[in-house]
Amino acid sequence: MTRIRFISADGSQVSEVDAPAGERLLDIAQDHGQPLEGTCEGQMACSTCHVIVDAGDFAKLPPASEEEEDMLDLALHVTRHSRLACQIWTSETLDSLTVRMPGGSHNMQGR
Repeated sequence: MTRIRFISADGSQVSEVDAPAGERLLDIAQDHGQPLEGTCEGQMACSTCHVIVDAGDFAKLPPASEEEEDMLDLALHVTRHSRLACQIWTSETLDSLTVRMPGGSHNMQGR
């Protein structure tokens, strides 16, 4: 089980959820009302599921692929700890994960 902590871009809202191993962060975020669109359904044709991973948790994740790095080049408000939520999977070894929504994140559904 992975304890995931979502923080709004301005830091004013925090939501915590527990997710079983093998779940994609994008799906977890969408299931819990987080403002991640993910319009490409994880096919890495967009960058609308960009999140900023807490520095302490960033090292727990496998490195981003070259394709993911290319997609992040298209996203706004990217930091050195940015990742695509469609490429982050919960696992038995990932006990916790804190992510912040990037500034100005909005999706078409208005979430």
